[in-house]
Amino acid sequence: MTEKKTWDKTNQWGEELALLREIIQKTELVETNKWGGEVYTINNKNVLGIGGFKNYFVIWFWNGVFLKDDAKVLINANEGVTKGLRQWRFTSADDVNEKLVLHYINEAIANEKTGLVIKPEKKEAMKCDFFQRELNKDSKLKIAFEKFSPYKQKEFWEFMATAKQEKTKITRLEKIKPMIIDGVGLNDKYR
Repeated sequence: MTEKKTWDKTNQWGEELALLREIIQKTELVETNKWGGEVYTINNKNVLGIGGFKNYFVIWFWNGVFLKDDAKVLINANEGVTKGLRQWRFTSADDVNEKLVLHYINEAIANEKTGLVIKPEKKEAMKCDFFQRELNKDSKLKIAFEKFSPYKQKEFWEFMATAKQEKTKITRLEKIKPMIIDGVGLNDKYR
């Protein structure tokens, strides 16, 4: 049997996470394991996850931005960056009101069933004149670069475009040229 993975960075919230798990199991959500922790889904769509951190344990709702939040318990943990995700933080099992937690979970399920989601914004790929000039003057490099998927090309463009100084651009180009020629993506070693 495989060991169940839980987001509990400090291993201090075992009983509290078990309490949340018991409450969630009273719903129609299906427990899965994604990104190294417990995620609960409906129709293979992420609805919520649970986990423990240094000073609190949480339920986070993937599309929590759509919850009414009458009890004012939800926060955006990364203001300005996170669009839809909302957290409900607890510091002890006594903070967990089962009836209220179920109310929020059932609302999240209903929202998911009606298709309330925030669509990720499409970002324009960054461009870099320095890199473009190199591709234009080195046909072997350009042909090898064009063999990459648009996603992998975008990673190279952003890597080059974020270099501010000329010497950094040169250093980065020296690093990626052999990778491109050999068909190795910028982040392949992490995949």
